[in-house]
Amino acid sequence: MTFKCPICKKEVPPGAPDFPFCSERCRIIDLGNWASEKYKVSVPGAPEPSREDDE
Repeated sequence: MTFKCPICKKEVPPGAPDFPFCSERCRIIDLGNWASEKYKVSVPGAPEPSREDDE
């Protein structure tokens, strides 16, 4: 089974050293995308219940 690199869409075998990326370059690009906040969670998470609700 092969997967596609999330950055450049090249096929990547599961045992690749930079899996799920095809190369270190794509891994660094992805890290930069996270650091520059290009990736965002579109739906806010559910609030955690307070300790008062547990009583």
